[in-house]
Amino acid sequence: MSAVLLWLVAGLFLLPLVYTVATSLKPASEVFSVPPTLVGSELRWSNYVDALTYLPFQRFILNGVFVATAGTLITLVTASLSAYAFSRLRWRGRDALFGVFLVTLMIPQEILVVPMFSLMQTFGWVDTYRALIFPWAFTAFGVFLLRQFFLTVPQELSDAAVIDGAGKFRTFWSVMLPLARPSLAVLAVFTFIQYWNSFLWPLVITNTIEDKGTVPLGLSLFFSQQGSQWNLVMAASVVSMVPTVLLLLVLRRHLVSGIATAGLGGR
Repeated sequence: MSAVLLWLVAGLFLLPLVYTVATSLKPASEVFSVPPTLVGSELRWSNYVDALTYLPFQRFILNGVFVATAGTLITLVTASLSAYAFSRLRWRGRDALFGVFLVTLMIPQEILVVPMFSLMQTFGWVDTYRALIFPWAFTAFGVFLLRQFFLTVPQELSDAAVIDGAGKFRTFWSVMLPLARPSLAVLAVFTFIQYWNSFLWPLVITNTIEDKGTVPLGLSLFFSQQGSQWNLVMAASVVSMVPTVLLLLVLRRHLVSGIATAGLGGR
């Protein structure tokens, strides 16, 4: 019975995806046909070619991949180092500072947009890739996630590394980081998707959308005063899913164990 229920829930989640793919293959005149149909009179694969050539959508995808990949790598580095310092090193004010650090999770991004834009303007980073990447690469979520995992690692492993002559950084690099691969995979997926789907900040900080724009901004350009070409929008949406699906496939071995262990322990 539980398996049937799970399949039903999975079907509900898959239904929008199936509708998106089916609509992306319809002729434009049949998208809103009455009565509605799931499959059009023909499978128009040319919609994907039109979607990629109607706008410089390939440029948007490359920009999105670059920004999301760079932001994810920076987040993994900074979050793992910070989490190690907050979990395994002893220093005055550590727990108090970590509490203040966690408070930043309660601040919505919309509140930070204006001061962050002013800061980027001061740096001269407006309409640059640096402004798209760096402001959101230092977050408390990743630090909290990895800290909770590091706290579950037995102290004896670190002590053994110290006895063997390893310093703090060598212990972090050779002992803690390899054990944290599942949690790092979870953080990588969450961070990549966050960068990939970000719309508000790229809209604010980007002036030349056709040059520096990411995928969400590119999708918005399909909607104009002359109307919306929904079949092309759906085709572009399907293409935009490919990088995140590939990332999930690459990291699938680590995700289950990472979700099962990350954030559930601590001392």
